[in-house]
Amino acid sequence: MTDNFDVKLVENAKYYTPDAEYKRTSWIGDYQKTYEKFLSDPDAFWSKIARELEWIRPWDQIREWKYPYARWFLNAQLNITANCLDRHVAGDRRNKVALIWRGEDGKERVYSYQRLLGEVMRFANGLKSLGVKKGDCVCIYMPMVPEQLIAMLACARIGAVHSVVFAGFGTTALNMRINDAEAKVIITADISIRRGKAIPLITIVKEAIDNAPSVEHIVMYRRRKEPPVELRPGREHDFYGLMEGVPADCPAEVMDAEDPLFILYTSGSTGTPKGVVHTCGGYMVGTYYTTKTVFDLKERDIYWCTADPGWITGHSYIVYGPLAVGATVFITEITPDYPDPGSWWKLIEEQQISVFYTAPTAIRTFMKLGEEWPDRYNIGSLRIIGSVGEPLNPEAFEWYYRVIGKSRCPIVDTWWQTETGMQIITTMVGEPMRPGFAGKAIPGVEVDVVNKDGKPVPPGSGGFLVIKKPWPSMLRMVYKNDERYRTYWETIKGCYTAGDLAVKGKDGYIMVIGRADDIIIVSGHNIGTAEVESALVSHHAVAEAAVIGKPDAIKGNAIKAFVILRLGNKASEKLTQDLMYHVRITIGPIAVPHEIEYVDKLPKTRSGKIMRRVLKAKELGMDPGDISTLDE
Repeated sequence: MTDNFDVKLVENAKYYTPDAEYKRTSWIGDYQKTYEKFLSDPDAFWSKIARELEWIRPWDQIREWKYPYARWFLNAQLNITANCLDRHVAGDRRNKVALIWRGEDGKERVYSYQRLLGEVMRFANGLKSLGVKKGDCVCIYMPMVPEQLIAMLACARIGAVHSVVFAGFGTTALNMRINDAEAKVIITADISIRRGKAIPLITIVKEAIDNAPSVEHIVMYRRRKEPPVELRPGREHDFYGLMEGVPADCPAEVMDAEDPLFILYTSGSTGTPKGVVHTCGGYMVGTYYTTKTVFDLKERDIYWCTADPGWITGHSYIVYGPLAVGATVFITEITPDYPDPGSWWKLIEEQQISVFYTAPTAIRTFMKLGEEWPDRYNIGSLRIIGSVGEPLNPEAFEWYYRVIGKSRCPIVDTWWQTETGMQIITTMVGEPMRPGFAGKAIPGVEVDVVNKDGKPVPPGSGGFLVIKKPWPSMLRMVYKNDERYRTYWETIKGCYTAGDLAVKGKDGYIMVIGRADDIIIVSGHNIGTAEVESALVSHHAVAEAAVIGKPDAIKGNAIKAFVILRLGNKASEKLTQDLMYHVRITIGPIAVPHEIEYVDKLPKTRSGKIMRRVLKAKELGMDPGDISTLDE
């Protein structure tokens, strides 16, 4: 990373200090004192949090660390659904709303904790009637509907391992995940609905299982009434038909803390997807703790995370974390631009959403569309706003803070991964915020920025982001591939290597700037793609940008930028020269793009990550490889 980058973005970033009331009333309290308390006795710290939940049998030991393998809450027994549902029903949340769903057609369904528990138990018994038992794998390939969450919780209820596959994946990607996980049952829907169009999921499923010998049954949620999809007797089952004639009660299966809860395949943006395995006990504790403290959830909050349960954000911060806390969760299949760009702001106004968690790619899309749309609606119910999925660049931070948060809502810009299971770095509610910086390690986790030898870099410098010690919700394995698991801990000895580059400020705040492999070497200088992209986006005319390196006979690589303009701006030679000059003064001459191409969209995974390798492959006339993870 260049010196200019450190000087301009690290040391000159300004602070935003939230109202003192946030710090006084937040669950975490004083960050520094809490973090020091954690460091003084990590086991006692996690033990105190875990005791807020219900266990069938308590643990004999908090953790066992045999590098690079960890076990947490040894010999403890639990069931995560008992903590997400039963304990609330047995307490004073029996009639509290657990889940609100809104469809594109305006239909709304509301589930109390009591109703949700009943649906989960009946569907769990339905799965049992198909022969599903503890340890079996169930693939869930469904749209954003309540039945998706019910299916996940029902699997966990009986100890089946779920593998949720995002319903935007195609046949090949679905087939690979079914076969790798050896799924016994696949739960799906006849259609998903996106921007007014019906997408036939069952067609994709039937093609995907042609070469999937492990699949014995298909369970289908039939949304289309006329004509209904025909079911093949014995092999294909109606979602709600499966719940008829079964007992209403389904006792929660006794699970060991280290029993697998789910397999979730990474997006595959850099290669073959990995089956990340999370276990029952540590994952429950980690997601419960972070949901409660990072979002500072209160009893009357209405919480909306805009992710899909097909991704880890949906697993941790739509399903398991919020329900373990006892929150009211809002979900919808409505996209941010349908039927118009005001759809999400309208929902916030109508539902009185108070905690809102979305992706930087969505925020930058809103920026491009201007302030007119959010200004049409009363979104004053918002109390906390968050970001997840990729670094939130300073310009997007300031827009989000000013336009959506009305210059009063704390922003929790979170960094974490599928592999970490829970949030790792953020600025806790009540602490000063710095645009471009995710923040510090949450209490309970030790992180650092190091060089390739594992030595901490000095403040104001950049290096590799690592986690220094095990944490409860860490992945336990990569399914069927121990070598890929060990790589996380052996790339830099003694640390979990996240694969991201970061800059450590003098105040300890951390700026995540992109993947370690997203580096362009220009005339011997390492230039981070995120560094150049952030500089471009800081120009008033630019909504989004992606850069790649192109072979150059003299420099080794030349930088090419792909730019999406904000509304009201047009591509021109003058604008191109302006952008090049802007990068020059922001970063330095070495980072100036050799070429700028104006585009309408960028190739992204459905979790919002730009797939630069696809841009590069197209530019160089090469095969882009597996692009099943691309959004539309």
